[in-house]
Amino acid sequence: MHSINIGLNDQQREGVITLLNQDLSDLYLVLVKTKKYHWDVVGPQFRTLHQLWEEQYETLTLTIDACAERVRMLGGYPVGTMEGFLNLASIKEHSGDIPNATEMVSRLVKDHETIIRNLRKHVAQCNETFKDDGTADFLTGLMEQHESIAWMLRSFIEGEAVQSDGRAPSLSQKAAVGV
Repeated sequence: MHSINIGLNDQQREGVITLLNQDLSDLYLVLVKTKKYHWDVVGPQFRTLHQLWEEQYETLTLTIDACAERVRMLGGYPVGTMEGFLNLASIKEHSGDIPNATEMVSRLVKDHETIIRNLRKHVAQCNETFKDDGTADFLTGLMEQHESIAWMLRSFIEGEAVQSDGRAPSLSQKAAVGV
C-alpha cells in the first residue's frame, strides 16, 4: 500500500476512521428504518409520510456513500455488512413490530437526535484529539443535515400552536388553557 502523507499520522487517521465507521453504521440503520417505515406506513398521513421518507432515504443514501468515501480518502475501509453495522451502531433495531405512523415518526426523531449527539461528539474528537479539520467539517455538515431531518419529523408530530411572536406557548400558558 502506498503511504498516505496528508498531515495526519496513522494513529490520527485510524481514530477518525473508527469514528466514521460508527457514524456510517448509524446512518445505515436509520436508512433501513426509514425505508421500512416508508413501506409500512398506513393511515391519513400515508401520502405525506410516504413521500417525506422517500426524500429522506434518498438523501441518506447519498450521505452514506459520502461517509464511506471519506473513510477511503483516509486510507481505511468502510464497514459494509449488516453484522458490522449492527455491531458498531448506537441505534437499535425494532424488529418484529410495525408501529403506527406517529410512533414511526417518533422513533425516527429519536434516532436522528442520537446521530446528532454522536456527530457533535465526533466533531469535537476530530478537532481536539485527531486534529482533522477536514473530517470535522464533513461531520458538521452531516450533523446539520440530521438537525434538519429531525426538525422536519418533530414538526410533523408536535402540532402545537405558535404565538404571534413565533414562540411556542410556555408550560404555564399551556396549563392555563388546560393543555
